[in-house]
Amino acid sequence: MSRRCDFSGRAVQTGNNVSHSNRRTRRRWLPNMQVASFDSEILGRRIRLRLAVRAIRTIEYKGGLDAFLLGTANRDLGETALKLKREILAVQQG
Repeated sequence: MSRRCDFSGRAVQTGNNVSHSNRRTRRRWLPNMQVASFDSEILGRRIRLRLAVRAIRTIEYKGGLDAFLLGTANRDLGETALKLKREILAVQQG
């Protein structure tokens, strides 16, 4: 599974642990990825996604999955998010 969030773009970051003696060793910071389910009113079904917690909070703040996807530019969304957005637009238009 990828350690990148398709909705927020959060990914693994790298850097150094620095000891008291100033020795440096490489380390990684992993994004807080969680599985969450969202109800899509337009599609009429529940959608289960693996997202960063920051993305989950943003989706809830924007008013749900449909509102978040329709209000976000395509260039800011990943592959999975774009696929869902296209599906929502298709159902909405016809």
